Amino acid sequence: MARIRKGELPSGNIRKQVFDHFEPLFDDTGRPIIDPKTGKQKKKRVYISITRSSVDEVNLAKAEVKINKASKKQPANITLREVIEKYISSSDAVLSPTTVRGYNTILNNAFVSIMDMKISKLSTETLKEAVNQEAKRMTRGKKPHRISAKTVSNEYGLIAAVLNIYAPSLDTSVKLPARNPKKHELSPPDIIFNMVKGTEIELPVLLAMWLSFSISEIKGLYKSKSISSNGDYISIVQVTVKVGKKEITKDNAKQITRHRTHRIPAYIKDLIAKVETDQLVTLSASAVSNRFKRLVLKYKIPYMTFHDLRHVNASVMTLLNIPDKYAQERGGWKTDAVMKGTYMQTFTRARVEVDDTIDNYFESLLFGTPESIDQKYKAWLLLFDMEDNSENKILYNSFMAQKERIILLLSDTESQKVQHEMQHEKKNP
Repeated sequence: MARIRKGELPSGNIRKQVFDHFEPLFDDTGRPIIDPKTGKQKKKRVYISITRSSVDEVNLAKAEVKINKASKKQPANITLREVIEKYISSSDAVLSPTTVRGYNTILNNAFVSIMDMKISKLSTETLKEAVNQEAKRMTRGKKPHRISAKTVSNEYGLIAAVLNIYAPSLDTSVKLPARNPKKHELSPPDIIFNMVKGTEIELPVLLAMWLSFSISEIKGLYKSKSISSNGDYISIVQVTVKVGKKEITKDNAKQITRHRTHRIPAYIKDLIAKVETDQLVTLSASAVSNRFKRLVLKYKIPYMTFHDLRHVNASVMTLLNIPDKYAQERGGWKTDAVMKGTYMQTFTRARVEVDDTIDNYFESLLFGTPESIDQKYKAWLLLFDMEDNSENKILYNSFMAQKERIILLLSDTESQKVQHEMQHEKKNP
């Protein structure tokens, strides 16, 4: 039996392949697939297939393809701005409106030193210098300040992705400014609850602090779509985001793990029953955020944003020793491959116990017998290592210095108790 030659087809012809280019990989929702080892978007190799009747002919054709590829002129007359525009237009069907808006913002404001340069003129050194200049860029407005390291990183992420497609031979590996995330001092849940109780933002605040929903998820909640038929569960099936001056509702959340279902606590269920509209929260996202900010200022608690309520929720789960698997599932945070594999295994006995633990904590803290303000804060600060972490000692001392302001948030009975304690302290320093 004759030996089959390498690349020989059943017809007897010979086929060989020549590498052509890389293509970025996206998942079913249009999101980039990230390699967990490198943190970069995965790519697939695309080849040109050559078929001829003999080995000599196919080798000759292969050599011609390689020569043509090597001699092919780079797009000398196309600028970085033009390739980004091309990238956006070719992907706008699979990208969310907010992502497209963000890309256009980058296109119009970022990396002005290279945006109109021809990509054939770009080099790694040019990119390094451009990153350095961009990191110094000031924002516009009444109080200009340098843009954040996160903003620079997001902007360059788009540029690198585009250049990896249209200029694959260019090394885009550039050191970016280190991120320094802002951490706000978090007030305990009972303080926040007393601050918003009875206000028009009580429901969205509890949905964020108790169930760890973001404002875009809260805006996308409707009785007809999000509440189970028995009224016991609430699901994130869509989100509502603001694009320009218009609110847009979309089915795809930021991450697939954000599509999740929670049991509705009895108190929140009562609040939902009082909502007359199908949409649970009709206030705009900015209106909810601004009202929350005004309450923070009114009651003089440490500065925090509406989004920080999700951090309060995460801190509570840490305090209660909720296993990471369930904490990540409830919060909808992105996890590794193992966690993704168990994502759909919701409402097992263990998950129900987790929900019971969290609901019991909030219900006892918010509606149980009041304790002294000191005791409440000491319980809250068990989350921290008070002996080893000087920052958290400062946090505790900061609270102790503002007890008089916190009294505004307490019931009359507890206020009298704390005032009595403070008077006693003055008499007996």
